[in-house]
Amino acid sequence: MPRATNSPASRKRRKRVLLRAKGFRGFRSKLFRYAKDAVRKALTYEYRDRKKRKGQFRRLWTQRINAAVRAQDLTYSRFIEGLKAAGIEADRKILSDLAITDAAAFSAIVAQVKQALVAKATQASA
Repeated sequence: MPRATNSPASRKRRKRVLLRAKGFRGFRSKLFRYAKDAVRKALTYEYRDRKKRKGQFRRLWTQRINAAVRAQDLTYSRFIEGLKAAGIEADRKILSDLAITDAAAFSAIVAQVKQALVAKATQASA
């Protein structure tokens, strides 16, 4: 009696791994033994970088806001402080988009922020 190898399931599993490894270089896309490790590593990177991407976008938005705000004689940190003082609850993504696409609206926000900073300074000194 021949030994049971569970052939259909094994073949399906190997095929699935090799399909995922399509496009990898050399034997990492051809041989199951190496493709298995390559795919596992790729999935690890994929999971990790989905989390990383969020931080990268936040840094990009911060840089854009900083550049736009400095053009109006204010630093990024003072701008964020002024936003809180003015009670403006716009996130960095929205502010970044405004800075790029609608300069007039962004200038209006910066004006409000400057007023809030002046009011905060006078409150602190009084």
